[in-house]
Amino acid sequence: MRSYFDTSVLVAAALENHPHHAPAAAILAKVRNGEMAGWVSAHGLAELYAVLTRFPLHPPVYPSEAWRIIEHDVHPYFEVASLSGKEYLKIIENCAATGWIGGRVYDALHVAAARKAECDQIYTFNLRHFRELAPALGDHIRTP
Repeated sequence: MRSYFDTSVLVAAALENHPHHAPAAAILAKVRNGEMAGWVSAHGLAELYAVLTRFPLHPPVYPSEAWRIIEHDVHPYFEVASLSGKEYLKIIENCAATGWIGGRVYDALHVAAARKAECDQIYTFNLRHFRELAPALGDHIRTP
């Protein structure tokens, strides 16, 4: 089964004191153990780095630690889906046409990457926005 992982799940899995750490870490363990194929977008990797290095923790996640998490805990186990420049422009155009604002564009990029990778399911802690963006995917969008 091909499973796409939103940044919200990857962040929760990486941070032990995150309120969703246990379920996120458990689902990522299935990817690491080869029980499911994990997918992330190229954009999602950059977003993961950005969120980890700005998350309000004491001590903070330093850039070198965020890179270590991506390099050792995520990238070796996940396939990376990339969108073309034309695909980015189409997604942004669609967001403008439907009146979606702000960070919703990033969720739209995740949905497009999951579709491009032909994933069977999308894991996120942002169910409402993802299901609004892709109502046809319904129950294929889930929390860990």
